[in-house]
Amino acid sequence: MKFSFDFQTVSARQSRARSLAAALAWSSAAAAIAVAVAAPAHAQVSGASLRGTVKAEGGVSEVTAVNVNTGLTRTSTVGANGGYSFASLPVGTYRLELTTPQGKRQTDEFNLNVAQSAVLDFDFSQPDIAEGADDAIIVTGSRIRSMEGGEVGTTISQRLIDQLPQNNRNFLAFADLAPGVQFITNASGQSRLQGGAQGSNSVNIFIDGVGQKDYVLKNGITGQDSTQGNPFPQLAIGEYRVIGSNYKAEYDQVSSVAITAVTKSGTNEFHGEGFIDFTNQSLRDRTPSENFPTYIPKIRTRDIQFGGALGGPIIKDMLHFFVTYEGKRRTEPRTITPGLNLPVSFFPTEYQSNFGTASETFNENLYFGKLNFTPTSSDLFELSGKYRDETGVQINNGLDAYDTRTLAKVAEWRGLARWEHTADTWVNDFKVAYEDVTWGPRPAVFGNVSLFNATVPGALPGTTQRGDILRIGAGRNFQDKGQKGWQVSNDFTYTGLESHTFKVGVKAKWVKLNTNEQGGVNPLFIYNALYPAGASFNDTIPYRMEFSAPVTDGDPNIRSKNFQFGIYAQDDWEVTDRLTVNVGLRWDYERTPAFLNYQHDPAIAAFVSGQAGYTAPDGTVTPAYTNLLNADYDINDYISTGSERKAFKGAWQPRIGFTYELDDEGRFAIFGGYGRSYDRTQFDFIQQELRQGLFANRVFNFNNPGDTTNVCDPSPTCIAWDPVYLTPEGRADLIAGLPPGAGRELRFIKNDLKTPYSDQFSLGVRGRFNLLEAEVGYSYVTSKDGFVYLLGNRRPDGSFFPPTGSPDSPFGSPPSPFGSIILGDNGLKTKAHTAYLKLTKRYTQASPWSLDATYTYTDAKENRQFGEVFSLDFPNIDDYGYITATGVRKHRLVMAGTVDIPWGLTLSGKFQIASPKYLGAIVNTVGTGDTPPSRDAISTETEGNGDRWGYRQMDLSITKYVPIGFINDEARLRFRLDIINLFNDRNFGGFDALTGLRNQNDLALDGPPRTIKLSAGFQF
Repeated sequence: MKFSFDFQTVSARQSRARSLAAALAWSSAAAAIAVAVAAPAHAQVSGASLRGTVKAEGGVSEVTAVNVNTGLTRTSTVGANGGYSFASLPVGTYRLELTTPQGKRQTDEFNLNVAQSAVLDFDFSQPDIAEGADDAIIVTGSRIRSMEGGEVGTTISQRLIDQLPQNNRNFLAFADLAPGVQFITNASGQSRLQGGAQGSNSVNIFIDGVGQKDYVLKNGITGQDSTQGNPFPQLAIGEYRVIGSNYKAEYDQVSSVAITAVTKSGTNEFHGEGFIDFTNQSLRDRTPSENFPTYIPKIRTRDIQFGGALGGPIIKDMLHFFVTYEGKRRTEPRTITPGLNLPVSFFPTEYQSNFGTASETFNENLYFGKLNFTPTSSDLFELSGKYRDETGVQINNGLDAYDTRTLAKVAEWRGLARWEHTADTWVNDFKVAYEDVTWGPRPAVFGNVSLFNATVPGALPGTTQRGDILRIGAGRNFQDKGQKGWQVSNDFTYTGLESHTFKVGVKAKWVKLNTNEQGGVNPLFIYNALYPAGASFNDTIPYRMEFSAPVTDGDPNIRSKNFQFGIYAQDDWEVTDRLTVNVGLRWDYERTPAFLNYQHDPAIAAFVSGQAGYTAPDGTVTPAYTNLLNADYDINDYISTGSERKAFKGAWQPRIGFTYELDDEGRFAIFGGYGRSYDRTQFDFIQQELRQGLFANRVFNFNNPGDTTNVCDPSPTCIAWDPVYLTPEGRADLIAGLPPGAGRELRFIKNDLKTPYSDQFSLGVRGRFNLLEAEVGYSYVTSKDGFVYLLGNRRPDGSFFPPTGSPDSPFGSPPSPFGSIILGDNGLKTKAHTAYLKLTKRYTQASPWSLDATYTYTDAKENRQFGEVFSLDFPNIDDYGYITATGVRKHRLVMAGTVDIPWGLTLSGKFQIASPKYLGAIVNTVGTGDTPPSRDAISTETEGNGDRWGYRQMDLSITKYVPIGFINDEARLRFRLDIINLFNDRNFGGFDALTGLRNQNDLALDGPPRTIKLSAGFQF
């Protein structure tokens, strides 16, 4: 849980706490880097900064910032040049008190946002200030402005989170208002973030300054892999900033989208709220699968979300709390359809019942609590915690029958303790964080699994296509993965030098990574459905069998004690009144002993390198695998004896940004920047090498007479089919007489594995027109060294492709008695050119409407289909070449707006429209005569779902507040109606990768049909 105790101002108490804070700040700063250069304020990842100049006759001695809700105060002495600076302030509503020789002058209230570098200047010679009485309120109005440097992003306010329509209460659903950022929800209701052409594993979310990075799995942040759940209770999020590129040096372990969010805190008044959202099949339109091929009753659907929050003072102006809970209960329809766009009638009668609709269930509980304590005007303490619990039944749209469903399980604990100490010219922020995350899907049914595939005529004349058409039996997803450990960090900001704000920081993390992957706990049998030739349907003789089993007495649990260290220095330099330059440098280091110290079996290493035969326990000798002697790579670069591998030390990351104001008022500015940012390689990729000697996947092929599609050379892993292999005893007898681990793949990861990174460039113009802000910009992001798995098999002469015939990968030439050689390496690359236009109109009481609109054009390329790590079609990743990125739409427009209308109603909406997506495919050309076989990677633009668009969705909501007149003056009931996908756009997701045409049998939607959601709640 996370408790929000907003401990704030009392008076300027001089205490041992303050002395200790000073000692800690100076020592940590010296440890980080002993440099002094500072003065303009610099926003913290989890807070805001405020700076400016004051021009007044007789001078202003000091400026005091007062948080109007919590009582927190901070005071800045005004320098000789009239400058004042607050290096770190909690996000919230403030007023300023300016001490002049004639007394104190006070401003009206204004908001400071997360990660905002705000500037607010005062000139008492100006009529709107000078003509007021000494005790008159100074109206800040449009005086306040932000200095965002080279960042490309946007801020999502509390109002937008509260008012905009959405279907799942995931606070990240509005991140796509930032240029180049997508919030994607697939047909199964699972959501993810994506920046540019990079995968979701490259994002990071910082909540109260602490990264939520997933070090094991692929979806970027913990708990978000393959789930309909939310990473954090939405009631607990105050606001957040989305940065698509060019973030400052304090952001780590991210190479695409960085999101920094702050949680709510209690105030000097008690406030609380509760809500319930509801929808079911009666409140949604029919899905395509309920209309075709036959009209059936609606499948049961239910979505209930509920929760509440409470915050307030324990000791006024000093100690505050905040707690919240959110629950989710969902039942969703899924559509099971044949693969390769085949009709259901293709299958025998006994299999046809597997197709149609089914239901998926999901349950989530999210808890959060926070305490804030401010014992002095210089110290702020925070203590918070979160618990996340998820269970459910998962079944995807597609060709997997309902029996193959998975039981989901996610459990996550996170805690944070923070101490921020503020002095006249410096701020020290010390954090200790803890995390414990478990992700453990399990099969709902245990037993054998049957996967049928076929080769049928292709969409283009004279072509064929081969693929999977139906999976039945048990599930295959048996995993237990997670991370657990501690983080200690310290950030020190110094503002004692004119025109500079200098910040240094250091972070150390000790986290244990663990994986247990037994995907073959239920054996898989793969059938050529059209074997033998002329048969109607083959379900008796498979051509391949895969199952997992221990290697000798191996343990399937893989663990590694991971150590991470990062350090950075940043200077925000106000070069002139108009030019501000942000210069930063960070360095990150990571040590994963399980990978660095791994030792391959010397006998296997000698065997695959062609140096010696392999001797089985029974004395049988298999000749050395000499296919790699003439290969286009050196297998010795991938073989580890425990001493070849070193932790990567080259993660130096310069980050530079600038803002140049074109006019004296700072209404127009040019901005730009460059930055390099290193991410990390997911442990889930690395552990596949470690697992091979413990609990391995065994693969056996069967040579079936007459099956010319699936042929292998006779060997211990290419044998004749025997029905006894359908039993555990038969499989155990099969591997008992073979070398340990026979039939398993051999994984080798390159010894000098590098860390993925991106280079980011931006340039643009910003303008302010009272409440309207406009931005036009361009960014270029290129990412390199992404992790990839390649096929290491080669034919006897060392070649990858055959000289004639089909350009098949050499799966038929493995190092028998083992399976294929799989090589881990760097090589995935992307590049994205993005041009964008962004308009923002702020909401105020005097102008009660808001608008956020972003148009983005993206030209993105990649050298592998989006999200695919296994690249087994070519001998080298460079052979793929660049294709149009399959995860990026060229044109995207996202608009969101709110408006207060008569009768106490608030109307809000969100509209998205995008061009058709691209798909990637591998095209084979059969060799004939003197023409050798060839293989090409291509991308095809799909036909989309409309004349010019590929995705479109309009969401609308209307909210009515009803005062209830008790508890307090702000108590009210809330009634809300959301209409998701107002126009009931059919955003079909299934398209043919070669032709771009829609698969008529694939009725799954990328998004919901028109759905009405009813909500009720109360606030006080």
